[in-house]
Amino acid sequence: MSESINTLDELLNDPMIQLVMARDRVRPAELRLLLEKARGRTGDDSRIDQASVPPAHVVARSCLKQWLYR
Repeated sequence: MSESINTLDELLNDPMIQLVMARDRVRPAELRLLLEKARGRTGDDSRIDQASVPPAHVVARSCLKQWLYR
């Protein structure tokens, strides 16, 4: 592997990446759209008050009684 940072275009044009994406039925255009949406969310502080998935340790703590008393 090289030490350089690849651009998205370079990664998507890599034959090995293309094989994995084809196997997983991932289209480059869909991946680009997903990444653009994710990039747009990082700079938007207005979404902080929206519900999100809690960290695993919080979920585990809340489900502990269900696991112990089956």
